[in-house]
Amino acid sequence: MESENYEVEKRVAWIQQILTTSQLEGIVVGNSGGKDSATVLALSKLATKNVLSVIMPCKSLNSDATAAKSVAKKFEVENIRIDLSKSYDLLQEEIFKAVKITNQKAYFNLKPRLRMTVLYTVAQCKNYLVAGTGNRSEIELGYFTKWGDGACDFNPIADLTVEEVRRLGTYLGVPKSIINKAPSAGLFYGQTDEGELGLKYSDIDKYLLTGICEDPAIKIKIEAYQRGSRHKRRLPLMYPEVISPEA
Repeated sequence: MESENYEVEKRVAWIQQILTTSQLEGIVVGNSGGKDSATVLALSKLATKNVLSVIMPCKSLNSDATAAKSVAKKFEVENIRIDLSKSYDLLQEEIFKAVKITNQKAYFNLKPRLRMTVLYTVAQCKNYLVAGTGNRSEIELGYFTKWGDGACDFNPIADLTVEEVRRLGTYLGVPKSIINKAPSAGLFYGQTDEGELGLKYSDIDKYLLTGICEDPAIKIKIEAYQRGSRHKRRLPLMYPEVISPEA
């Protein structure tokens, strides 16, 4: 990554160009209280005064919402809260009346898909764009929900590893308590990214940036995640398009 000042300048200019060409008026950011969304929120606010932070608790920790609120206040961004807990309960109840739960991830992935629905509805109401908050380490391993937190109109940190986001976020003034918080998608109580992946982000980042991995077992696991999540990183197939397994 280039110097933090240069990185900020080019990303802010890129966001401004997207706003200009789309002829839309601002940006909606799903604010989780984590370093990724905080960094995107800060970049967005530098690009335009029209930024809306949306906190969407869904049977999640109160501390996450508190952290998210503090980030919005720190960067002087308008903030709203939409609690999805009741909607989540109702939707999963209706779905699972008809479909047996055979994969627990389908149950957990309802949360990010509900959040995506809210963000796009709010964005359309305000004539705004939805900002993505996924980093490179998550994206390359497919550690995101398809048509959930992976859905966005643009993503200004998609090329940055976890450690690079930490550096940029620190430069932008994201509080240390948020920068150093264990990454979590908030899918269930006690969930952490590294715990669910069975990998450390430091190992993932090193491999992505250098191609080096001292432990062959870790390399095999990273590459397995990459292969298994290719479908998440490409657009839907359109007839009569055919795509090879390697693509």
